[in-house]
Amino acid sequence: MNVSLYIAKRYLRSKSSNNAINFITIIAAIGVVLGAASLFIVLSGFAGLKDFTLQFSSIVDPDLKAEAAIGKSFILTDDDTKRLKDLKEIALYSKIIEERVIVSIDDKNDIVTLKGVDESFQSVTSIDSVIVQGSWFSQDSHEVVSGWGISNNLSIGVLDFSKALNIYVPKPGKGQITSTNNAFNSIKAVNTGVFDINEKINDTYIFSSIDLAKQLLHYKPNQISGIEFRLTPGSDETTTKEKIQAILGDKVIIKNRAQLNDALYKMLNTENLAVYLIFTLVLIIALFNVIGSIIMMILDKKKTLNTLFNLGATLKEIRQIFFFQGTLMTLFGGVIGLLIGFIVVVLQKTFSLVMITSTLAYPVTLKFENLVIVFLTISVLGIIASKIASARITKTLVEAH
Repeated sequence: MNVSLYIAKRYLRSKSSNNAINFITIIAAIGVVLGAASLFIVLSGFAGLKDFTLQFSSIVDPDLKAEAAIGKSFILTDDDTKRLKDLKEIALYSKIIEERVIVSIDDKNDIVTLKGVDESFQSVTSIDSVIVQGSWFSQDSHEVVSGWGISNNLSIGVLDFSKALNIYVPKPGKGQITSTNNAFNSIKAVNTGVFDINEKINDTYIFSSIDLAKQLLHYKPNQISGIEFRLTPGSDETTTKEKIQAILGDKVIIKNRAQLNDALYKMLNTENLAVYLIFTLVLIIALFNVIGSIIMMILDKKKTLNTLFNLGATLKEIRQIFFFQGTLMTLFGGVIGLLIGFIVVVLQKTFSLVMITSTLAYPVTLKFENLVIVFLTISVLGIIASKIASARITKTLVEAH
């Protein structure tokens, strides 16, 4: 058995004759435990907030989306359609047309994104689950469904046939604009429902049938802005992307859900990293106590170290005693802290101990990767702290009588 490790275990379990050293050691151990628990709880809480935020955008986000590589639209040929239907990895797909438009009613107007969708859209996404007023539109009508924010801004009612929405889009072309009639294509529509997803989407989107969007934009029958796909369970996303790209060619760019929300994912990941670094700094501060307790232990065991040295122990072996002691202290403290953090997170998930509102519990998510991250962080920092403290042992110290 390694003698240095054996002695380190004995020092870790035994009390010092000096009560001040015992107190410092206990404070150091508690700091490690609380630091590890806090880091795990915060990472789990942030993972919960991330999942909570993304679950709303995923309601209207498909598994994959094909967008025009050049310009705003592309032509989907009959051959393309047939080949897409033959792909077993694709459960359903929906053709869409998106364009920025001006919506006005009475004396109010707003610039929004009109998204024309076909009859498959409701199956590709979960849009029906977020309709809070009214209902989804009929494909063969001039009806739209607006976001909650747009509905409030424009005071749009549901099925108010006396106040139709006027939707305008600039006409393509060059030359001087001589009148408003020449500058815009327009169409009237009735709002049949209101959806509520999140503030950004609520303030941005109005949904309509794809035929209404084609009529407004004067698109050709097979001209679209994009295609949204729902994959069959178990399908490999990367392989499916390659197959779709091979069918549609360079006229489209294929994006997954993360790429569709690139800015949101970057923001959440950046915040996650910032939180991790802040609490790692707290752990580093806590580990200064570990360094201090080890140094105090070295001074307390000065006579014992001299005896070990005279019995033939090398300086390296003596240093290893306190290196192992500090490492074991941080590892045990880290494991206990992780266990406490795990219990707290489970209790929050089960009993909703902390509430954001009266009906919404603070979201938390248990992730194995967070356990690994916290354990590796505490291990690496503990090893560094123990190395720094054990390096204080010099030949002069152990030779002194």
